[in-house]
Amino acid sequence: MLRIRLDLSYDGTAFAGWAMQPLLRTVEGLLGEALGVVLRTPAPPRLTVAGRTDAGVHARGQVAHVDVDEGAWAALSGQSARTPGVSLVSRLGGMLPPDLVVHRAEPAPPGFDARFGALRRRYAYRIADHPTLRDPLRRASVLWHPRRLDVAAMHAAALDVVGLQDFAAFCKPRPGASTIRTLELFDWVRPASGPDAGLVVATVQADAFCHHMVRALVGASMAVGEGRRPPQWPGELLAARFRDASIGVVPACGLTLEEVSYPSDAELALRAAETRNHRTPPRTAG
Repeated sequence: MLRIRLDLSYDGTAFAGWAMQPLLRTVEGLLGEALGVVLRTPAPPRLTVAGRTDAGVHARGQVAHVDVDEGAWAALSGQSARTPGVSLVSRLGGMLPPDLVVHRAEPAPPGFDARFGALRRRYAYRIADHPTLRDPLRRASVLWHPRRLDVAAMHAAALDVVGLQDFAAFCKPRPGASTIRTLELFDWVRPASGPDAGLVVATVQADAFCHHMVRALVGASMAVGEGRRPPQWPGELLAARFRDASIGVVPACGLTLEEVSYPSDAELALRAAETRNHRTPPRTAG
């Protein structure tokens, strides 16, 4: 068997999340079915993904892997001069819907694991808080918020929760799952230029995320930005290690998985082994 790395993007609006669910439209379900047809397997091949995004969450830099028969992989080129990876991307492009795109498919280095081998995941959350910023063409990826937000206060509050912490206060409980994560970056800005000019944008980066963790962190930050809570409130919640019902989980539409980072090829196997040994695998942000 040959392990293939897939780099993909999707608009999560019409998906019931990544994970396959009976009778529901999911990213894993559609991609697995398409791969099964192209590779001519009796059943959809098993996919492993870097981050199992929830319903409505988008991805610009998602990564997955699939193990395929070496003969089936070589046969993808047929009589053409194209590589198997280029052929697979082309064929999937003709089968998948426009809200799901595989950009690249290549044999992975030894030891690669899309989930356990990842060093970090980076998400962005985008908010429009003024009528002039409300773009109907981005309504599926930018949250509309009718009240102006204090970005400086939100950024100050975010700094209090960065680091190796127990994020039980911001995670949906799952039996037996750890809530300890290393939040490497959490900041809020209002860009002056570029495609996000004027929007309120959070960058959230960690080694991994618990279920609903990003959206709960954003919800607590917005309470500070509205003036309903003081800047120290998210830090106090974190220290309490208790899920407070007053923490609002914001809608999924503003959340996008922007990037998944991996170590050098020589360190891939070690990273995957360390992750398996020391941390219960998370579900992801949502």
